[in-house]
Amino acid sequence: MPVEIERKFIAHPSVLALCRSGTHFVQGYLYTDDANTIRIRRAGERTLITWKSPRRGACRDEVEFAIAPQDGEALMAGVSPDRRLEKTRYRIEHAGAVWDVDVFGGTLSGLILAEIELEREDQPVLLPPWIDREVTADARYRNSRLAAGALSELRAA
Repeated sequence: MPVEIERKFIAHPSVLALCRSGTHFVQGYLYTDDANTIRIRRAGERTLITWKSPRRGACRDEVEFAIAPQDGEALMAGVSPDRRLEKTRYRIEHAGAVWDVDVFGGTLSGLILAEIELEREDQPVLLPPWIDREVTADARYRNSRLAAGALSELRAA
């Protein structure tokens, strides 16, 4: 089974100067609990279903596959707006690594997260100057939690 190994960080708005051409995402969370997340994602012209296992450090199992756009629209229509999020993803290279920088819209406007996928959990990472702090282990920054209103928790803290 494919394993996703990634670290997640809050990015400083200065990264926006590097964000040139991005892909608009709309994600709806079909199911989430402590053990599983199942989402539908429109990424540009593609529609994907993804299952993710619980996180083990920076690792978790992930299965993702494309579905027909009309099937994706039908599934997304069944997802409550308070279980969705919108973001634009930019790919930015730094020190030979590619970072995914997500600039959120809608109720999450102002939030910028950066993720880097790794080959192994102990792989060293040279942080770009636009990284503020790591939030890999902070469940409030998981997209499924953000879609469910975790940002209001974060802003209140």
